[in-house]
Amino acid sequence: MAGRTEAPQRAAYDVVIVGGAIMGASTAWFLTDTPDFNGRVLVVERDTSYSACSTAHTNSCMRQQFSTELNVRISQFAADFVKNIRRYMGGDERIPTLGIRSFGYMYLADTEAFAEVLRRNQQVQLAAGAATQLMSAEEIKAAYPFYNVDDILLGSINLVDEGYWDGAAVFDWWRRQSRERGVEYIENEVVAVNRNAAGTKVESVTLTSGEVIACGQLVNASGPRAALTARMAGIEVPVEPRKRYSWVFKAERPLDRDLPLTIDPSGVHVRENGGGTYQCGGHGAEDPAVDPADFTMDPSLWQDHVWPVLATRIPQFEAIKVTAEWAGHYAMNTFDHNAITGPHPELGNFIFLNGFSGHGLQQSPAMGRGTAEWLTYGGYRTLDLTPFHYDRILAGTPIVERAVI
Repeated sequence: MAGRTEAPQRAAYDVVIVGGAIMGASTAWFLTDTPDFNGRVLVVERDTSYSACSTAHTNSCMRQQFSTELNVRISQFAADFVKNIRRYMGGDERIPTLGIRSFGYMYLADTEAFAEVLRRNQQVQLAAGAATQLMSAEEIKAAYPFYNVDDILLGSINLVDEGYWDGAAVFDWWRRQSRERGVEYIENEVVAVNRNAAGTKVESVTLTSGEVIACGQLVNASGPRAALTARMAGIEVPVEPRKRYSWVFKAERPLDRDLPLTIDPSGVHVRENGGGTYQCGGHGAEDPAVDPADFTMDPSLWQDHVWPVLATRIPQFEAIKVTAEWAGHYAMNTFDHNAITGPHPELGNFIFLNGFSGHGLQQSPAMGRGTAEWLTYGGYRTLDLTPFHYDRILAGTPIVERAVI
């Protein structure tokens, strides 16, 4: 909590959303944009500065290079939403014109096994309408001479609707416009999720300030804290906070062209940031679950691992200066690295919106839209998100996403 609490204006709401970052904000806005929804919505956010949430620590990029068709189509909708945000948001002239800086993602394979994964993934992506290209080491070197590709067998890149976008602007306008349309945001924290006497539905939530708020439906959009929220309702969800480190650096000799978001075989990734600066990220060899309030840096990771990888892959990055660094969290779905959505099979008004495993920002338009559809109609009207429902966790049938960074 940021040190203050706000009381809700009412004692009951049709929808209570736990977590006001990108997923909660998207769901709230899409509810206001759904003609058949006329209920009251409360968003409970523990820190409305959003300074420590995953949304604030993102790379703010999107890609279509996934291994499942549904994930590709989810990102395709995100691209369309971003490029046409003013139209989607009712022609509001205050809404900025946004675009995607499509420098692409460059996956680099240094083993035949991973090269075959890229080939299989490309077939899925092409079938869904993506423009993914496979490149030999020679082709990569010709297009991007700054790479060292001595150990590379194959690369995969898509230069259409894949790259940087202004996620902060979309987040801001979702919150701003949904408030204007009647959504209530409060800084507070849900400390209990209360079932009815039969145990078949969520009846209310208790806030840290003491109020007990009745709710028709509850959405768990609490990011890395998803398991804590679910546990209040007696539900286990396989989502853990996993620490991810980021650095922004300035190069003494900037590259002469855009740097794709490059995923090195080591797991280190780096992208264009503009003005001779670049942003990179990674994590340690061990990747344990951490406390969701743990944002401490590991000073040895940069010196001993990340910088050496960068300088080896892109020799011009031997002379660089770090200008900013931070730690954030993936809300890692340890079951299959895919979203967990939809209702709990026994507690039907408890709705999951969790476990995005590092690709939540780019999935937020489709996930917010789909969740709003489910809350309104009890089903989906656009993309069918039922493959991501919680039922698969109970059944032990994962949908493994191989393209996780």
